[in-house]
Amino acid sequence: MKILAAGCLHSNSTLIESLAEQAEMENVDLVVLCGDLTLGERNTDNIIGPFVKKGKKVALVPGNHETVATADFLAKKYSAVNLHGYGFTHGEVGLFGCGGANIGLFQLSEDEIFYHLYKSHKYVKDAKKRIMVTHVHPAESLMEQFSDFVKGSTGVTKAIELLRPDLLLCSHVHEASGLEETIGGTRIVNVSKVGKIIEV
Repeated sequence: MKILAAGCLHSNSTLIESLAEQAEMENVDLVVLCGDLTLGERNTDNIIGPFVKKGKKVALVPGNHETVATADFLAKKYSAVNLHGYGFTHGEVGLFGCGGANIGLFQLSEDEIFYHLYKSHKYVKDAKKRIMVTHVHPAESLMEQFSDFVKGSTGVTKAIELLRPDLLLCSHVHEASGLEETIGGTRIVNVSKVGKIIEV
């Protein structure tokens, strides 16, 4: 299974069109968007549509720049999947997630972040490979060191330690774009706006 994962798109239509072209060229099976789809909810146009026009299935979580309601609206309009507190399987791969962050316009507490990840994992617990999708990165990670302002999430770290997903896709810290690391047995990738092709 091949995934194009990206985040922090902030309604940048030029960037989104470029990523949609990449998704088509790479013949990906799934596009995963790790939140901050908009910039303070100012524009929801042409965020999911360009991927759908290329015939790509999209899964997403909201970031700290949009509400869960906006993510639900986009998912319903484009037949995408909002992974916030939810999970689904695509072949032998299960994806589950939590949007939002512990900072910004639309914040969640660390307990809420952990709860949504724990709840959504139940949908995919028997999948051969499990991918956790968040907007915010884990606390006590290398990614956290790239910004004094944007702290990692202890709720995400707790979920990694308890649920042990094979892979975590996140964004949030623009300065850590493309950074990969491992916590326990979990590979963590900050996909950010540049996007990343992931083969599972």
